[in-house]
Amino acid sequence: MNKNCYIILNKPYATLCQFTDSEGRDTLGNYGPFPKDLYPAGRLDADSEGLVLLTNDGLLKSFLLEPRYKHPRTYLAQIERIPSEESLEKLRNGIIIEKKKTLPAEIRMLKEEPVIPPRPVPVRFRKNVPTCWLEIKLIEGRNRQVRKMTAAIGNPTLRLIRIMIDTISMEGLNPGESRELTEQEQEALIYSVRKIKPDR
Repeated sequence: MNKNCYIILNKPYATLCQFTDSEGRDTLGNYGPFPKDLYPAGRLDADSEGLVLLTNDGLLKSFLLEPRYKHPRTYLAQIERIPSEESLEKLRNGIIIEKKKTLPAEIRMLKEEPVIPPRPVPVRFRKNVPTCWLEIKLIEGRNRQVRKMTAAIGNPTLRLIRIMIDTISMEGLNPGESRELTEQEQEALIYSVRKIKPDR
């Protein structure tokens, strides 16, 4: 039986969250080599960047992807215009997107721009329209959820970066870089699953 493997990758912009593509587009496979039995535990859209966990631990993957277990994911979102505190409260308390209310979220407006590498394709800014950055922690993973949430309050997302999955951070990884989780990180991640399923 193969040993469980856990690798984190900082997925670059415009990279598909899969290992091959028949049309020759950029994929995770271009940033390996990775063991052949690894799969992403959750996806990011091509136009989103940041942390992807690759693993062959099927049970952990299923727990991270199962909405009812409410595993947190943290994002940095650059948005158009400066939202009001009332708009941020709407996001925190849950907002209707596609006829369904989102679960409560932690939302924080950053006072300064985060220190992150520039995107290879520059963000298209509108002249005379200010932008700001939000730190957003979700406990659900609906399709393009952050983008739909900020659009619903009138603040379209211009750039989106996932920086944490549960207890795991991508700090120190540049776009395209990857590394195996340390034993400590693995234990912390498995512990978060054990809190839900003690016999894990």
